[in-house]
Amino acid sequence: MIMTDAMRDAAAGVTRDMTVDEAPPLHRPGLTPPLLPSASLPQHVAVVMDGNGRWANARGLPRTEGHRVGEANLLDVVAGAVEIGVSELSAYAFSTENWRRSPGEVRFIMGFARKVLRAQRDILHSWNVKVRWVGRTPRLWRSVLRELREAERLTAHNTGLVLNLCINYGGRAEIADATRAIAEDVAAGRLKASSINEKIIQRYLYSPTMRDVDLFIRTGDEQRTSNFLMWSSSYAELYFSPLAWPDFNRTELWRACEVYAGRERRYGGAVDKVLHEEPGEVGVPQDDETPEDDEQ
Repeated sequence: MIMTDAMRDAAAGVTRDMTVDEAPPLHRPGLTPPLLPSASLPQHVAVVMDGNGRWANARGLPRTEGHRVGEANLLDVVAGAVEIGVSELSAYAFSTENWRRSPGEVRFIMGFARKVLRAQRDILHSWNVKVRWVGRTPRLWRSVLRELREAERLTAHNTGLVLNLCINYGGRAEIADATRAIAEDVAAGRLKASSINEKIIQRYLYSPTMRDVDLFIRTGDEQRTSNFLMWSSSYAELYFSPLAWPDFNRTELWRACEVYAGRERRYGGAVDKVLHEEPGEVGVPQDDETPEDDEQ
């Protein structure tokens, strides 16, 4: 396992904020990603970064130390995504439900997120990563929002990996907000109700240009999606890691991508590998299989 500086500090009981010089390198000497066919590589990977608090408590540390190590660890996973050729990475950094945590933990996460964004945006920019914020404005600290907007501005013209930082995000909230906006536009005459379809709904989501999620990863030995990217993850392949987020690094990401490459994706379709049709009958509907529209 790769030991980051943040992990060493946590193990030693040292508390300090990560600096730019301590960031993981884009390419680690001696580590190369597996060679996967481009058609078998997930283009959009979503990650629920779970297990920070439990990781810290298991080491006799407060939960906040787990968040400190986990936030710093995200950069290593981003680097791994860049190396293997993933096009888009969505990180579930803070959910709309996380406001229910203790005020002290929420204050730490918001304050630390602000510091990390300020420190990491230049690194991400040098890696040609484009940063996007995905989430709700209400309740989000204005100082955090400023750092998110500045990261978006700085990296707006980058052409590499798209990093979606999902902060103050909830899947149900996103769909509810989209539905409300659609209803308002219908009521105002800007949109016809009869024209609403999946493409229209996509336009009203927080990030309309977001790709569908191909690979959905959750760490922390939990097996649920926790209200993350519900619309975009409809056909995602699920990968549950027993590792807590601070122990999940670029090599673990690559392992998940290898598992994904070995799966067969059918999107509701199927191929019958044992055919019984008589010659000339394949695809010919029987009387009771004729669509109703053809009978009218």
